[in-house]
Amino acid sequence: MAPARIPAEVFPPGEFIRDELEARGWKQEDLAKIMGRPLQAINELIGGKKQITPETALGLAKAFGDDDALYWLNLDNVYRLSKAKPVDHAVEHRARVYAKFPVRDLIKRKWIADSDNPRVIEHRVCQFFQISSIDDTPQLPHAAKANQYNQRDYEEGTKLQYAWLFRAKALASCVQSAPYNEGKLKNALTRLHALMIAPEEIRQIPSILAEAGVRFVIVEFLKGAKIDGATFWLDDTTPVIAMSLRFDRINNFWFVLRHEIEHVLRRDGTVIDVELTESLKNKVTVPLYEQRANDAAADYMVPRSELQDFITQVRPLFSERRISLFAKKIGVHPGIVVGQLQHHNEVPYTHFHKLLVKVREIITKTAITDGWGLVPSVDGEIGA
Repeated sequence: MAPARIPAEVFPPGEFIRDELEARGWKQEDLAKIMGRPLQAINELIGGKKQITPETALGLAKAFGDDDALYWLNLDNVYRLSKAKPVDHAVEHRARVYAKFPVRDLIKRKWIADSDNPRVIEHRVCQFFQISSIDDTPQLPHAAKANQYNQRDYEEGTKLQYAWLFRAKALASCVQSAPYNEGKLKNALTRLHALMIAPEEIRQIPSILAEAGVRFVIVEFLKGAKIDGATFWLDDTTPVIAMSLRFDRINNFWFVLRHEIEHVLRRDGTVIDVELTESLKNKVTVPLYEQRANDAAADYMVPRSELQDFITQVRPLFSERRISLFAKKIGVHPGIVVGQLQHHNEVPYTHFHKLLVKVREIITKTAITDGWGLVPSVDGEIGA
């Protein structure tokens, strides 16, 4: 095989075919006969009117004895690229924006409006993430006390998390609440616990939290983000709890809510809780402040001492009736007990599904909600 040949200048492939013909003393008719092709096709090939296909490249390589079909294909590609119209710079611009931000998801969820103008898309993305340029890195909302565990750099794995969080922040900015008062929030825990007996009572949660100065919003999870909830502060005195309802079950709802309340009480700052349920199920090691929130949530739902007594007395004969009686005794819904029994590996996750009632349709009637077909307008947003 002859060595690969690279043209110094961009010429039509036909010029190189002519050179090969002259070197051999051949006419175009000869090449047509050798390759078994119509003379017109060879004329169009040499005149640059016909593109060199893979089959033609193989024929030329055999005819000229170099077995380098790729050479002829490359000659044609380089020539045609040189004649191609320059690509609109908008393509490169769009690629930069799409590479750094989850633009498709923002448009799909109607958090920004679509546009054929890349500059308009860039402006809307910047406004959504509260940055002045796409070269800037979005910053998480103000944290009263920073936590490094979940305040990771903006990167591929967290794009969707940042988008979800900034949407929650935008919604929370429109929620009315009293000034935050830690004492009132602690007192609110008693009121909230009384609601755990019946699913329909959770409709009161947004107003109870607002009276204590905590803003509560729900943003449907983004596929791939795996966010269960988040706590952040709009400023030093305005905490926000956001939930995704990724798992629409009463036990998950109350666990995540109480978990986030603990972050507020301890002023843990900005915390994005990702795969919270999975980490509990798989006994994943978590930082101390996350473990504190987990413990507070579990003990709030079913006091540890009472749960252990129940397990000791009943194991392994757990039944819907016994679980319901115990739940009534401690003043919670049976599904909450089931959740704790599953967490402690006392019952399989496949059991007692009937007790794990759904709550999304209840809470979204009273909480500011984005998702499941609801897209509330936020003051000042582009393309609302």
